[in-house]
Parts: sequence; C-alpha cells; structure tokens
Amino acid sequence: MGDEAKVSKAQQKAVHKYVKANYDRLDLTIPKGNKDIIKAHAERRGESVNGFIYRAITETMKRDDANSINGQILNGGVQE
Repeated sequence: MGDEAKVSKAQQKAVHKYVKANYDRLDLTIPKGNKDIIKAHAERRGESVNGFIYRAITETMKRDDANSINGQILNGGVQE
C-alpha cells in the first residue's frame, strides 16, 4: 500500500452517508473511446471528469435558457 493514508471503515461509512444525503447520482453512457477523450480534456483543464461534465451541463443549460423565451427556442435552435 505504500505511503497511502489508511481510511477506517467508520470514515468510509461517514463519507458514504454524506454523499448519499447531499448528492444525486447520474449514470452516463457514451460511445466506446470517448471516456479517454473526455478524461484527457478534463485533466488538461485541471478538472475531474465529474467536474467537467457538471460544468458542461450547467453551461449548456444556461445557454439554452438564454436562447429561449417561454419555452420557445430562438436562433433557429432545434428542440428535441
């Protein structure tokens, strides 16, 4: 195990409980090969994969909201 700090079962349980109470989980399926591309991109930006995906989603949602009025898509956008 080397120089890695050991985490007790109690610490693991506490972290799991905190995460379960404060976060939702989302399962993401992407085409083969894209995982490594996404991971490399996130690392180049100094982000975790989770952080990058969350940022990409929130920025896209803000942009989508800015381009719509009362649910109507503006600028020739396609609504799926």
